[in-house]
Amino acid sequence: MTLTSRTRFVNPRLGTYFGIFTSLLVGLVLLLLIFEQLGISEGILRWVMLLGPLALYAGIGAAVPTNEPIDYFASGRRVPAGYTGLGLASSAMGATGIVAMSGVFFLIGFDALWLVIGGVGGFVLMGVMLAPFLRKFGTFTVPSYLGRRFDSRAVRLLSAGLLAVPMLLFLAAELSMGAYAASWLSGESTALMMMLLIIAMIATFVVGGVRSLNWSGSAQAIAALLALFVPVAVVAVMVTNFPLPQLTHGPLLRALVGQEAAQGVPIVDARSFTFLIPDQSHAAVAKRFTAPFGSVGSATFIVATLTVMAGVAASPWLLPRVTMTPGVYETRKSLGWATVFFGLTMLTVSAISVYMRDFMSDLVREHGASIPSWMQQLVDLGFVQVDLSNGPLALTSFKIARDAVLLSLPIAAGLPDVFTYFAAAGIVAAAMVAAGATAVALANILAEDVVGGASWDPLPTEPRLWLARIALVGVVVLGGVLALLAPTDPLRLMFWSLALTASCLFPVIVLSIWWKRMSAFGAMAGLACGFGVAVLTILAGAADVLGLTGPLAGLLGIPAGTLGVVLASLATPGPSRNMLELVREIRIPGGEVIYDREMRKLRLKQRDRT
Repeated sequence: MTLTSRTRFVNPRLGTYFGIFTSLLVGLVLLLLIFEQLGISEGILRWVMLLGPLALYAGIGAAVPTNEPIDYFASGRRVPAGYTGLGLASSAMGATGIVAMSGVFFLIGFDALWLVIGGVGGFVLMGVMLAPFLRKFGTFTVPSYLGRRFDSRAVRLLSAGLLAVPMLLFLAAELSMGAYAASWLSGESTALMMMLLIIAMIATFVVGGVRSLNWSGSAQAIAALLALFVPVAVVAVMVTNFPLPQLTHGPLLRALVGQEAAQGVPIVDARSFTFLIPDQSHAAVAKRFTAPFGSVGSATFIVATLTVMAGVAASPWLLPRVTMTPGVYETRKSLGWATVFFGLTMLTVSAISVYMRDFMSDLVREHGASIPSWMQQLVDLGFVQVDLSNGPLALTSFKIARDAVLLSLPIAAGLPDVFTYFAAAGIVAAAMVAAGATAVALANILAEDVVGGASWDPLPTEPRLWLARIALVGVVVLGGVLALLAPTDPLRLMFWSLALTASCLFPVIVLSIWWKRMSAFGAMAGLACGFGVAVLTILAGAADVLGLTGPLAGLLGIPAGTLGVVLASLATPGPSRNMLELVREIRIPGGEVIYDREMRKLRLKQRDRT
């Protein structure tokens, strides 16, 4: 008997290909740096930095077309663990998590750590409780898994309809953030840049589906990480003589604490359920960086952390990616890589906020009542507002736009303008990888579970793929229209999306694996109760009725979903013997993928009929 490696289908030249892409991207940045010194027009530099990477992403996506369902929906189940982890980390919070959280860290300091802890904890939960077993089941979408797990088309259709809501919110958030960065970079209107992003996403993902998403998304994630790491690494060398800002920004905090105390930055003691997160408007530094529980209360910190943890673990745009690895072992490894990449990203975001606070504290100490040229440039760009009416400058005299902190750091450090343009291009890349993951996952849900949800047998190959492609175009366009017609703070949309996902899906999908007694009625009750309570909590918070804001909807939604599952399952007949055997098989990671086995049997039956 010949033994072959389960990773034999993994392309051994992937590292070479992405090395070439990275070299092209770095070469483009270096070339633009040279052109900047030669006096090339600023407008040309901005447009090349925007369109050049977009052309590379579209080229990679268009270079991997497919007409096979296993490739279109699961990338052939041959994506290595490292690339899967990179895609998971980049798609978890996307550009909104990078851009907005750098500003939130700057304004409220360590109170923003709840999002970091929740994100890392979410990947740990996913790796331990969900990912290996969903990889064993092998369906292309979460509603397909729930429908087949309970042998219920009603569960499949209900979950597809409910999960579309948080996915659309997250898609709109990412497109809004991407259009914001592209608009600043190009100088054109946000609506025009939204159209550009929609066209770029369709050109990048439509021909290959998940296959295009994995390989172009990996390139976008690499570009986003480089654009995030490189400018702050240069700043770290300037300030600390060491190019690892993730390690060197900590010692700056000791000096920063003393400077903030001397400049009168307050220490705030918030109530337990206080939740004051900065919005997109200009705001002054709210509290000292290291002082805890000043903008986010202690109880709120715990609730928000657990909500984000459950939302990330059960994200329907992330879970399908764990089924694309060559095996369960690689799935576990991919979640380890996702935790590493996500942690590095959030450490870098924290470093950006610390270095920016350090620059502004030095400005106050050294310049008194005047401001240097780099601060004047930030004022002219609309990133910062300065109040000179109250005597000598203090750190609280400056109001900075939350989403401008990331772009402000290269300017404050006196770096060439190309570094700022590169950071903006990285924001666009991060938005595309997260929006692409969400759009492809939602389109597959619409094609597989809504249109084709009335039958367990999939459509013929050609209509099935064309339906998925048409759904992808429609989802991307709908997300762009939603972002333009309802211009809400992208960070708020992301929080709502995670809270709805945590409340609606997390109890159901966890108990579907770990509780054999759970029934189809329990699944529907859990989905409906969790979603309904979370929506009502968000609406009540927006109306200032309940006292809980949107991100805290999981405080009521997760228990409601869990209670709905338990009570409805106990009140209805138990699962059949076949369902019990299916649950036992899910819990054994080795062996043939369940969905692939079902499709193989279906093909054999169809061949026998003919």
